[in-house]
Amino acid sequence: MAEPGTPIVVSAVVADGLIGSFGLGVCHEVFAYDRSRLGLPRFDFAVVAEEPGILRTDTGLGVLVEHGLERLERSDVVLITAWELFDRVPSETLLDALRAAHARGATLISHCTGVFVLAAAGLLDGMRVTTHWRWAGELAARFPDLDVDPTVLYVDNGSILTGAGTAAGVDTLLHLIRREWGAAAANALAREMVVPPHRDGGQAQYIDAPVARCEDDLLGAVLEWATAHLAEDISVELLARRALMSPRTFARRFKATTGTTPHAWLLQQRLSAAEALLEETDAPVEEIARLVGFGTAAGLREQFARRRGVSPRAYRQTFRSAGAAPVQLDGHRAGGVGRHEPLVEAELGQPA
Repeated sequence: MAEPGTPIVVSAVVADGLIGSFGLGVCHEVFAYDRSRLGLPRFDFAVVAEEPGILRTDTGLGVLVEHGLERLERSDVVLITAWELFDRVPSETLLDALRAAHARGATLISHCTGVFVLAAAGLLDGMRVTTHWRWAGELAARFPDLDVDPTVLYVDNGSILTGAGTAAGVDTLLHLIRREWGAAAANALAREMVVPPHRDGGQAQYIDAPVARCEDDLLGAVLEWATAHLAEDISVELLARRALMSPRTFARRFKATTGTTPHAWLLQQRLSAAEALLEETDAPVEEIARLVGFGTAAGLREQFARRRGVSPRAYRQTFRSAGAAPVQLDGHRAGGVGRHEPLVEAELGQPA
């Protein structure tokens, strides 16, 4: 990313007739506004095309594109929007520009069928990637060296992120904001956009059999209780009893509703609560571990390193909010943390 104090240069690559209206709108919503008051850096956002001019979206709307591919030479983040006409092979000029941006260290993010462009550039070989479930088979057939996962919202490979279709573009970009500039900034941006602050990449793209409304209400009450009692020893059996179900039925209903398992969901809530406490308080790591239910500092450090790639101390140094006050260590602080986090997470296979 750019040096501190300088704008982050973000470019959205489009092509005539292939511009996804929704995806391009999401790019503008996240990067085109000055939201420095939310803790985000300044972004220098623009749309680029191989041939600038008035280009058409997939719905026929005209978009004035003023920048050519040379802008990618100084871009920190490159967004590739939908590319749904598969008979339109990306030009070597465009592919070379993307290869050069990647080699220079830019972060590349595809939305929906934009992943076909990154694959054509040879940047995804051997990687786990995703796209809209409708086009996952086509992607796997055209690029057999890819590990295509059609069931998830997005996949983060570090310098390259691939997102599924339509609304998953919101999740992908919020994930980038959370990864680069912290949970507080991502949550604040999500509130501005009136969307859930975090749906993990492992969330299913769609759920075949949602449960009935009354069961959703009951399950929601149980999960609200769990987020308010993270410090306690919470088991699937305990949650099932509160939901008036057998453990097996509860696990099945939970998966159908959220797309994940109770264990994985609970782990995500504890990690999210820990992130908030690290950012907003002076509480020691040992106390945060107790408040969110990891028990020991070692347990928190292990999960943080595994899921976030950094230690709790490094996370705090990176994303610490200025002027945070010490936590009220009364055993109830964790109940107010992460209560608006979404009820989804990847299948992590970890004990509750």
